[in-house]
Amino acid sequence: QLFSAPGNAGTDLCGTNLPIKDTDVSALLEAAETYNIQLTIVGPESALAGGIVDTFEANNRPIIGPNQLAAQVESSKQFSKDIMKKYHVPTASYEVFHSNELATKFIQSQTQYPIVIKADGLAAGKGVIIAYNENEALEAIKKCMIDDAFESAGKTIVIEEFLSGEEASIFAFVDEHSFQMMPAAQDHKRIYNGDKGPNTGGMGAYCPTPLISKSMTEKIKQDIFIPFINGLKKEGIHYKGILYAGLMISKDTPYVIEFNARFGDPETQVVLPLLETDLVEIFIAMTTNDLASISIKWSKETAVCVVLASNGYPNDYEKGKQIQIPEHDQTNQSIIHAGTLLKNDSIYTNGGRVIGAVGTDSSLQTAIDNAYSLAKTIEFEGKYFRDDIAQKAFKHLD
Repeated sequence: QLFSAPGNAGTDLCGTNLPIKDTDVSALLEAAETYNIQLTIVGPESALAGGIVDTFEANNRPIIGPNQLAAQVESSKQFSKDIMKKYHVPTASYEVFHSNELATKFIQSQTQYPIVIKADGLAAGKGVIIAYNENEALEAIKKCMIDDAFESAGKTIVIEEFLSGEEASIFAFVDEHSFQMMPAAQDHKRIYNGDKGPNTGGMGAYCPTPLISKSMTEKIKQDIFIPFINGLKKEGIHYKGILYAGLMISKDTPYVIEFNARFGDPETQVVLPLLETDLVEIFIAMTTNDLASISIKWSKETAVCVVLASNGYPNDYEKGKQIQIPEHDQTNQSIIHAGTLLKNDSIYTNGGRVIGAVGTDSSLQTAIDNAYSLAKTIEFEGKYFRDDIAQKAFKHLD
């Protein structure tokens, strides 16, 4: 049996939704005990930062995710950057500020732009601002530290050098003794074609990306994952769960933009469809620190996800639009629900990003075609999607 809290229309169709907020740790524990749930997988970062893993483990409930201390790799950018700096993990140079006055003074001394201003804490993916001049930088500081746009998350800020290059994402399964990396994916964060417009939670992704060669994968393993995970251990932190590295590949050198403590959206939608090993088998091995005993196998195909968003996203958008989902080819097309709601046997929009249309194939172009043919048949009022997802892959192919 599968239970989801709080779930959406997709999880409602394949399991039981529980009307519990992802941050209500005591209610989630009570549900796990009531339904005798054998294994819990944590999706949201807020639950990890809130200590759900500590609570479940104290009550002998197997759970996938880092504890509250380890989850700081995502919940505090300062914490993560300090670990990277101490253990020589390549990342952008940075300064940390706890006051508006000192941050303002620092910006007024800068001559190099763009520059990046980040809220230290969790800001639902919206706490990173790229400033292209002094005025934009000062406005970003004000937004974080004076206007409280990100509440307590912006009381401390990290100001970083801007890294140019091309982004990629790599997840790893991690237990206390070992880790295994997953294939590299590439996200498309901007709302409009050609990576234009404001940032979003992600408008689509594809996997694997030819940007990351076998030699680059090994470099990322040796220069990033090994020193970071070992560095945490030296600090007395044994990381267990999913570790996400958001990377910038600049002049054949990988730099870490950020670490996340969980699966990321929409990259997960194109990584996990390629997994041939039973995911539950991997999770169970992680709970007993036996990950090294699992031989994880991946498909040689490509997966492409096109995100269907509500009109107005990432700003104000409407909910409650009925969604028409046709029959589709189950062998190389799949629908992954995001902001959806099942009500009276009908499915409605219930978020900014509504559905991920996923296509797979041994050919990159056919995988793209499969994703888009599915995306075009799903209907709801105000539907919007980019039509250039995965096109950037072709310039890296021989």
